[in-house]
Amino acid sequence: MKNLLLAGVAAALLVGGTAMAAEATLTITPEHRTFFKDYVVKEHIKPVHVRETIAVGTAVPQDVELQAVPQAVITEVPEVQNYQYFDWDGKVVVVDPQTRQVVQIIE
Repeated sequence: MKNLLLAGVAAALLVGGTAMAAEATLTITPEHRTFFKDYVVKEHIKPVHVRETIAVGTAVPQDVELQAVPQAVITEVPEVQNYQYFDWDGKVVVVDPQTRQVVQIIE
């Protein structure tokens, strides 16, 4: 009985961990991705060079300066209002500022 209980608790933790990991992603429509990327290019946002590999789910190094998403972008792409970003060699990297975890890379 004790083993069954432990197995149940372990399963619940795994499911909960999966749900938490799923929250770390962000879905942006193709049109919104294009708008955000065009904004960064048009405004000549200075690109950041990072030695580490940047991928969705990885943490951004502390020395990378994150920028607030401008209101013009939030108006058109409201799903990014709680995030920050940086230009990574021509790619817009959207980051959760609380965890510094990458949630979207727009190429």
